[in-house]
Amino acid sequence: MVDSEVADRSAGREVVSPPTARVVQVIDFLVRNQGKRFGLSELARRCEITKPTCLGIVTELTACGYLIRDTQTKSYGLGPALVSAGRAAQRDFALGSMVRDRLEGLSEQFSAICMASAVVGDNVMVLEMVAPPGVEPPASVGDVYPFAPPLGLMFMLWEPDEELERWLRSESALAVGTDFEHIRLMAAECRAEGYLVENLSPTVQRLHRLMAGVAAHDVPPAVLELVGDLVSSLGERRFLGEAVRASAGIHPVSLVAAPTFDADGHQSLVLTVYVGGEISNLEIANRALALKQVADAVTSDVGGRNPFAGRGN
Repeated sequence: MVDSEVADRSAGREVVSPPTARVVQVIDFLVRNQGKRFGLSELARRCEITKPTCLGIVTELTACGYLIRDTQTKSYGLGPALVSAGRAAQRDFALGSMVRDRLEGLSEQFSAICMASAVVGDNVMVLEMVAPPGVEPPASVGDVYPFAPPLGLMFMLWEPDEELERWLRSESALAVGTDFEHIRLMAAECRAEGYLVENLSPTVQRLHRLMAGVAAHDVPPAVLELVGDLVSSLGERRFLGEAVRASAGIHPVSLVAAPTFDADGHQSLVLTVYVGGEISNLEIANRALALKQVADAVTSDVGGRNPFAGRGN
């Protein structure tokens, strides 16, 4: 059996472990239903596995602390071992205290909320959040958002053209019309500048907060279609391109964002500095420069490679 697995890997075939998949299935179900507990029969039914198999899984996970069992109701829920595991993963994924320290410096410099987030599975997850004293942040570490058009666009702007196009044409979490030409222009400018300047209307910002923590598969299709219609009626998110920033006066800005890259030149994290008001071109440039320096430092620390370096970036 081991020889067969080695042969499969050598041939490039995917090796699947059904028992492991069932364990992951149970944990994923309880994570999606955090705060709730389920009896063995219901858990087995909802996860579509046999009751004896489910019993073996929850017994072992409970013994390891990944689940807890209420002795009175005989129901199961998430356990403390997952908390420590999640914190460890979050720290490693966000490069530990290094990213937070740099975000704290940005936050102090501009008296602004700063955030690091990334794509995790089918969602965008908030990995670090720093806010000035007394300021309520718009999200919390661990919040997730559906990663599908139009949500999560900034996590694809610095990806290769073919990957951006494929993502834009994928099945969307929100049924909205997509202006491909507008997005191509946005991507070209963001790659040249090394950052994104964005303004969202208050209504769309409320929509993003509403969708926080809601994975696409947890929302009924009719609700997704309704929310998609709402987004479409509000129009495209405003991208403050070079032509706008070159004009005189001040501009309403929601946030400034910049990517970090891994060793293969793919986007890793997206770092953001929130503005939430009107600022001048000089203030936009100052925030963008400081943010890019932090993003470049993070990329360098992980041995990453910015594929757009030297192209006006």
